[in-house]
Amino acid sequence: QVQLVESGGGLVQAGGSLRLSCAASGRTFYSHTVGWFRQAPGKEREFVAAYNWNGLNSDVADSVEGRFTISRDNAKNTVILQMNKLEPEDTAVYFCAAGVSIYLWTFRREMSKYDYWGQGTQVTVSS
Repeated sequence: QVQLVESGGGLVQAGGSLRLSCAASGRTFYSHTVGWFRQAPGKEREFVAAYNWNGLNSDVADSVEGRFTISRDNAKNTVILQMNKLEPEDTAVYFCAAGVSIYLWTFRREMSKYDYWGQGTQVTVSS
């Protein structure tokens, strides 16, 4: 069983930056696709970014392209979501998810395809 733990959320002013981390306990991220999703109050959960550990592939949503990047930290077995130029519209609970299916990368933007989820971390951007 893989347990995911997010960290790095908080309160920041518009234009600022935050760095979210997703750590796995129980196993490494080898062969996994790791995704970040977010859910704002009253809205559906949406895709933010994804990273394929073996293929070194990454993908970010259009709404955050140019501001957010996703990468990995091998030594810490974590996936990093670097968020720059934050906007009030980025305020949400951010969730980390992971899965091992060889087909997951193809469907990386679909929540239902992921096997494991973290508890989420709150990101609040003030104007």
